[in-house]
Amino acid sequence: MKFTRYFHYTRRRLDRASVKMEWIESVHRRPLATEFQADGRIRKWGYIDETGKYLRIVLLEDGETVHNAFFDRDFKVTIQ
Repeated sequence: MKFTRYFHYTRRRLDRASVKMEWIESVHRRPLATEFQADGRIRKWGYIDETGKYLRIVLLEDGETVHNAFFDRDFKVTIQ
């Protein structure tokens, strides 16, 4: 995986520093949900058992470069 400068910059924040790289890789490989934004970026969500929270990662259009990763308090799983 590759990472943007913005990603490296925001990793310095206390709320983002706790997000482990292994969690980002896990969500990237096996997301619970995926959405494509109008600007071409890709959102993926995954549940992190260790924290009891949902992690959202945002990828650039190439599908490999991580632009953002954070715990998403607003994500809700829809059971069909």
